Amino acid sequence: MTPTLVIVPGLGGSGPQHWQSLWETKFGGVRVVQDDWEHPTPAAWTARLHEVIEATPGDLVLVAHSCGVPTVAHWAARTGGHARVRGALLVAPPDVDLPLPDFPAVAALAPQPLGPLPFPALVVSSETDPFVTLERAQAFAEAWEAEFITAGEAGHINTDSGHGDWPEGEILLSEALHAWTPPDISRF
Repeated sequence: MTPTLVIVPGLGGSGPQHWQSLWETKFGGVRVVQDDWEHPTPAAWTARLHEVIEATPGDLVLVAHSCGVPTVAHWAARTGGHARVRGALLVAPPDVDLPLPDFPAVAALAPQPLGPLPFPALVVSSETDPFVTLERAQAFAEAWEAEFITAGEAGHINTDSGHGDWPEGEILLSEALHAWTPPDISRF
């Protein structure tokens, strides 16, 4: 059985043309729906993530974008993870420890948890992401004991930067699933 994707969006919830929404439809994942998409807090956002993980049967792979990434890191730090979480694809992590004038609410997720994650993870970041430097994203991956891949000059890897379906991301997801699941598990 293929692991279920748990879609963990950032601010705004990833609109209908965002690759997370398209993947949710294409692969049949479940979405973490926050009560307040514009004002994240570690307590509220991680509690909702935990509810979705507990309510979703079978093996899971977390697919987080932007503020969804520190949400996953906070959740892992608070709970120690979950035995059914096989891995996490962490895309475009923002630097919540730096002031982001256009998005001051992001600071509520600071400080960024920097402990090892209790499951394998792949961090994907862009060389031109306006919300994190490549070096800082690499430092997150190192602290989380995650693999790191640069997406090149790809902006924030969202709809605004031209990443609707994001086929390169699907390839990364497929390769990660292959690495994180036993050989008798079917994959995308």
